[in-house]
Amino acid sequence: MIQSFNSSLLENAVNELSKLPGIGRKTALRLALHILRRDESEATALGESIINMRRNICYCSRCHNISEHEICPICNDSRRDATTVCVVENVKDVITIESTHQHPGLYHVLGGVISPLDGVSPSDLEIESLVKRVSEENLQEVILALSPTIEGDTTNFYIYRKLADLPVRVTMLARGLSIGNELEYTDELTLGKSIQNRVLFSDTFPKK
Repeated sequence: MIQSFNSSLLENAVNELSKLPGIGRKTALRLALHILRRDESEATALGESIINMRRNICYCSRCHNISEHEICPICNDSRRDATTVCVVENVKDVITIESTHQHPGLYHVLGGVISPLDGVSPSDLEIESLVKRVSEENLQEVILALSPTIEGDTTNFYIYRKLADLPVRVTMLARGLSIGNELEYTDELTLGKSIQNRVLFSDTFPKK
C-alpha cells in the first residue's frame, strides 16, 4: 500500500491520475514522478493538450462521433457513401473500423449497448436518433457492427425490430468474430473481412 508522499501536490496528482481506467496508484505515482522529472514545458504541453481536448471536442449532432465542430469530418466528407450507416457502440469502434479501410459509408454511435444489469436501457442510447436518420436520410443499408456479446446481440435485435417497418436493408458483421470478444480487440484483417462479408440480420434467425 502506498503511504504518504510528503507532498500534497504530488499526492493530488497521483489521486487524479489513478482515476484513469487501468491506472492504479503505483502506476499513477510512476507517471507523476516521470512528469516531475521532465522539463516544465513538457508538463505544461501535456496539461494544455488535455484541457484543450476536454474543452473543444464535442459530439457530432448527426452521428454522435467525436468532433471539433457540430458535424464531424466523416459526415462532412462528400466522398463517403451517405446511403450506408455502420452502427457501433462507441467512438473507439469508429476508430477500429476506420483502420480497416473497408467501410466507405457513415457511422452512428449508440453510446453503449442495452444492459439491464448495468442499468442501461434503450432510452439511454442513441437508438431513436438512428430511427430518425433512417426515416429522413433515405438510407439504404444499416450495418449492425456491435461486439458479438449477449448485450451486443440484444441491442442488435432491438434495433432490427425498430427498423422492421422502414425500407432499409439491415445487415450485420459476418461471424468470423469470436463470440464474446470486444470489437476493438479484433485484428484489422478479421474485422475487415467481417465487414466485407456482412449478412442480412434476418438470415441469422433460427430456421423453423
